Amino acid sequence: MHKKLVFWVEEYFYNPSFIQKIISFVLLPLSWIYCFFMYVKFKSKIAEDFGIDIISIGNLSVGGSGKTPLVTALASRYKNVAIILRGYGRKSSGLYVVSNGAKILCGVEVSGDEAMIYAQKVSEAIVIVSENRKKGILKAKEMGAKIVFLDDAYSKHDIKKLDILIDVESKNLSCLPSGPFRERLWSQKEAVVVKEGTHFKRVVELKNKSDKMSLLSAIARPQRLDKYLPEVVSKNYFEDHHSFNKDEVLDILRRDNSKSLLVTYKDFVKLEQFGLPLSLLDLQVEVDEYIFKIIDNYRGK
Repeated sequence: MHKKLVFWVEEYFYNPSFIQKIISFVLLPLSWIYCFFMYVKFKSKIAEDFGIDIISIGNLSVGGSGKTPLVTALASRYKNVAIILRGYGRKSSGLYVVSNGAKILCGVEVSGDEAMIYAQKVSEAIVIVSENRKKGILKAKEMGAKIVFLDDAYSKHDIKKLDILIDVESKNLSCLPSGPFRERLWSQKEAVVVKEGTHFKRVVELKNKSDKMSLLSAIARPQRLDKYLPEVVSKNYFEDHHSFNKDEVLDILRRDNSKSLLVTYKDFVKLEQFGLPLSLLDLQVEVDEYIFKIIDNYRGK
């Protein structure tokens, strides 16, 4: 039931049916109230300077936008770098150092899937999960970081930073609950908007391919994968950040009589512990120098 609700909401936000459009229209007054509240919240904040270069990569809407591979590509360019994120979906709370830049210090249940991706793919980066981003920044400074990437922190208006926002296409441009937008791009706040296909592009590599694969995905809006997919026996979608157990994964392999499960890296880091045959749809991005120049200019270099 929960999974059906999640997929209904994703459809409602990004590709609404006629009935969903009516619901969205009815909820517009609540969206105006919500958006006004978010504006008041924004205006009440004073940005604190932490004395370190901080770049936030995110988007204004709910759901996936490709920020994880973009953060990965950007952070890989710099030395003495830290990546800080909330760690959504993890079975822990508080501040944890996932990687000290030399060694991964915890498992995926503590870190969450996205933090483990960063720890594995940007192996020289300090990776910290913390609901309180300020505490995470202070910890990163203590550990010697010179530049911090915040995963999805546009709304943290009390932190002095460079905001880079990924433009997400949607047929519904309203704020919650009528539409998918958590906040507006306020005219009084500087931010750089980048677009996939213009400022960065995806590069997909299929690793450990088998001749009979079942797709398994627990990412937001998994239909985004369709244009990158090879032939698969079945498509099995779970809600974003779903925590898998071995039996439910084995059931798919046995039902389809597949030789492997095709997954993205986000699910790979959760499934590798089970020792099952996995094929990896490794999504990476190539970044235009335009974005790096913006970051370097912000840093005064």
